[in-house]
Amino acid sequence: MAYGTLYGVGVGPGASDLLTLRAVRVLRRAGVVVIPRRSETASSLAWRIAGPEVGEVPGQERLFLTFPMTKDPAVLAPAWDEVFLQVGRRLEAGLDVAFITEGDPLFFSTFVYLMEAAPSRWPEARVEVVPGVSSLTAAAAVAGIPLVDGQERMAVVPATYGVEDLAHVLEEFDTILLTKVSSHMAQVVEALERQGLLDRAVYVSRATMEGELVERDLRRVVQGRCDYFSMVVVSKKENNGLLLGQAAQRAVNDRPGGHSSRDQPAAGKLGGGMAGD
Repeated sequence: MAYGTLYGVGVGPGASDLLTLRAVRVLRRAGVVVIPRRSETASSLAWRIAGPEVGEVPGQERLFLTFPMTKDPAVLAPAWDEVFLQVGRRLEAGLDVAFITEGDPLFFSTFVYLMEAAPSRWPEARVEVVPGVSSLTAAAAVAGIPLVDGQERMAVVPATYGVEDLAHVLEEFDTILLTKVSSHMAQVVEALERQGLLDRAVYVSRATMEGELVERDLRRVVQGRCDYFSMVVVSKKENNGLLLGQAAQRAVNDRPGGHSSRDQPAAGKLGGGMAGD
């Protein structure tokens, strides 16, 4: 029996033109496209992103599967049993199955569970991941905030799990991305105020989507209504490349003969060495 290939395809954060060329190629070639949705009556954001670029593909099956937004095992278990059943049938029939997911397939994605189950359920099926533009980079781009540079460290923390540890994270990391903040904004703002970092934080909602919002005063967000697709970017900029370069330049100048311009490396080069990583 020749199994098909299981693809996890990232379709990006919202704008259809951020879909990669590889994603479009795989989605047009696959025999089955799995389209996740939250309920039987809900539409699929991932398909709203990918559909216009993929278009109609003769003979291709568009398989809508439901992934309930709950942590209740009694609800999740039967839903996942159905997912495994439907995906398995098609892989066993030799069909390539492309599972679409918002952002990137390996970042807070439902596809991760399917990927982890594949070796035991369908050991002869190949699994391939097509990376997508993540919500992290999309939020940073629309806010105009570099995520990391020089010697900086970055943390990604879901507010639903990490509000209690937020003070420690804010102290230890230079850039912090708080995801899933919609119902926790009051606690987030309170923690940022305690650390004196409220003016270093930016709220981003629906990055690259219709209704995109960038708010630099988080107090306004607390007074209003947070969107589900939102995050907070905190950028301290204490160890960035420019500061590193200046420190290195001072060290050169302090050495005997260090004032010779012929022997001094440019501060900008020292500070920018990590820019492409």
